[in-house]
Amino acid sequence: MSYAIATTGICGMQFGTSSLGAPDRQQSNSMQYLDLTLPAAAENLALDEALLEEAEASRQPVETLRLWESPQPMVVVGRSSRLDAEVNCEACRVMGVPVLRRISGGAAIVAGPGCLMYAVVLSYQQRPELRGLSEAHRYVLDTITTALQSITPGVRYRGTCDLVLDLEESGGGKKFSGNSVRCRREHFLYHGTLLYDFPLDTVGQYLTMPPRMPDYREHRSHDDFVANLPITADAIRQSLITGWNARELRTAWPRELVAKFVAEKYSRSEWNENGQVVTIQ
Repeated sequence: MSYAIATTGICGMQFGTSSLGAPDRQQSNSMQYLDLTLPAAAENLALDEALLEEAEASRQPVETLRLWESPQPMVVVGRSSRLDAEVNCEACRVMGVPVLRRISGGAAIVAGPGCLMYAVVLSYQQRPELRGLSEAHRYVLDTITTALQSITPGVRYRGTCDLVLDLEESGGGKKFSGNSVRCRREHFLYHGTLLYDFPLDTVGQYLTMPPRMPDYREHRSHDDFVANLPITADAIRQSLITGWNARELRTAWPRELVAKFVAEKYSRSEWNENGQVVTIQ
């Protein structure tokens, strides 16, 4: 089985792994960078969680920026989402679009080609001020906003964890990025979407109107609320790499943890439909 690892434009070194799957690295002010898309939707969700868990297992702070892009359409719901309240399950079934559940909170999203996905694993030891949830939201989204504003104007942070484009015709702005967080003892995972060439009509096709909406949305439909960034995926990648100072290329990744999480969680209807984990002995 092959995996897509992008390395264009990044200089760095390859990291080995310990017996726990955590990367062997010296203390550094820079972040590790992993551009890796796995073949299956379940594997890609599992890898975000595995990067968080390997950081927790490490003897020292580990920070990673991961970028990936699903090769097929997929719906991903939040940890506590109710499928019947957020997803048009019949449309997903008819079109063969998988519906999976992530470990972080927030509402359902649609992803696929034209939607760049990012994840950052950050260390509380290195950033103790981020233990407060509002501080974590603001720090991550301010970092991404600043990075994107360097190549496209009009990017703003709105609501609890949205990024929008200010457009003259849209009032409160049009959303191109939804984000969520998962906290552990020593690290946290922050991940989300970045629409740049996505078929926007599919959002309303596969999702219902969300049960909770930020005030700035003003009850707009999905078609009137979402937008694509007017830049390429490569431009987004380079801006995020620079913004996060992610100069240490890594190619090793926690394969065993990914396989474990896929088997126990992301490939299971009990988890994807109800959020119940199945433990494999």
